[in-house]
Amino acid sequence: MDHETELTIREKYGSLKPVLHEQARRLWAATEAKSLGRGGISIVARATGLSRTTIHQGIKNLSDSECSSPKPMGRIRSAGGGRKPITEYDPTVLTDLERLVEPLSRGDPESPLRWTCKSVRQLAAVLQEQGHEIERQKVAHLLSELGYSLQSNRKSREGKQHPDRDAQFQFIAKRVAQFQHRNQPVISVDTKKKELVGDFENKGREWRPKENPELVNTYDFIDKEKGKVNPYGVYDPTADQGWVSVGTDHDTAEFAVESIRRWWNKMGRENYPNAKELLITADGGGSNGYRVRLWKIALQTLSDETGLKISVCHFPPGTSKWNKIEHRLFSHISMNWRGKPLISHEVIVNLIGSTTTKSGLNIKAELDTNQYEKGIKITDEELQNINLTQNNFHGEWNYSIAPNCSY
Repeated sequence: MDHETELTIREKYGSLKPVLHEQARRLWAATEAKSLGRGGISIVARATGLSRTTIHQGIKNLSDSECSSPKPMGRIRSAGGGRKPITEYDPTVLTDLERLVEPLSRGDPESPLRWTCKSVRQLAAVLQEQGHEIERQKVAHLLSELGYSLQSNRKSREGKQHPDRDAQFQFIAKRVAQFQHRNQPVISVDTKKKELVGDFENKGREWRPKENPELVNTYDFIDKEKGKVNPYGVYDPTADQGWVSVGTDHDTAEFAVESIRRWWNKMGRENYPNAKELLITADGGGSNGYRVRLWKIALQTLSDETGLKISVCHFPPGTSKWNKIEHRLFSHISMNWRGKPLISHEVIVNLIGSTTTKSGLNIKAELDTNQYEKGIKITDEELQNINLTQNNFHGEWNYSIAPNCSY
């Protein structure tokens, strides 16, 4: 409930902010905080970015006005006056904060919000050690701007976690940083959930004329002619760009690697003309799982074609939601087409391709009508012909495939 209230206040403040001067903003925020009761000041502060001190001062002003006759408005600070945002005089603080929490980020892959298990006190202490003059309250405000929120635990998971789960997260984060430092491409890959094509209900709401909802089929019986689609995504976190192949056949390892091939030929090669290597972060299962032999055979073919040494890091079992593509690409696609029936392949491709974010996310999408055979068996001999090198740390999850021919 607090989250919904915060979003409502943020939306109201965004509409009113351009027409409110400093004192009016303070009084408006104080009024909202008082109406919410306990915890109202914190909610309004997070939603508006105004400090708690400012809101407390507004509440005091309201109390003073109630106890005395109205007074003329006081002096309004001139444009550009007041304390400068911390990001203006300390431009690296946001980047350093993101770097601290990013390797351990958690969250719902279909939600734009993420959350961190480190406290703001701990984060403030580390930032201070790095030379930033910042207190925990400001860290909380910056985390909110970055899309994080403080949340409690919820019982939903069964079974044991792999003992090296966190170590693998740290290993992946280190490998990504190494590749980015050398200006070598890094991509996060996965298959989005299958979608029915046709006049079917799509969860979510969008603005339409009153009492005029878009009508769809009552039952979700698959349309035999249109069928389903398998959107396979490739996300480049360095360039904040994505590629989605909308497959109309089976979700196989060959389809997954074909999607990566199309990304490389139409986006990656241009962004990284001097690339010699490619790092792929992927789930531990599915069409790009670490146990899938055909995945490695197809990657060998791609390596031979491109001359790239392809390194792969898999997330441990049961941790697919930590893959970057989930909350950097797929969540935004889901929000962009919420409430819209996916009536045709053209509509799906266009909705994916038109997805953008404030950070400048750019996505290209293309329909893939190729046929991909299921159940292809790979022999031990074929597997031995792969030019594969396993890492010393969990070689089944972390390995490299080099071209079989010289470039």
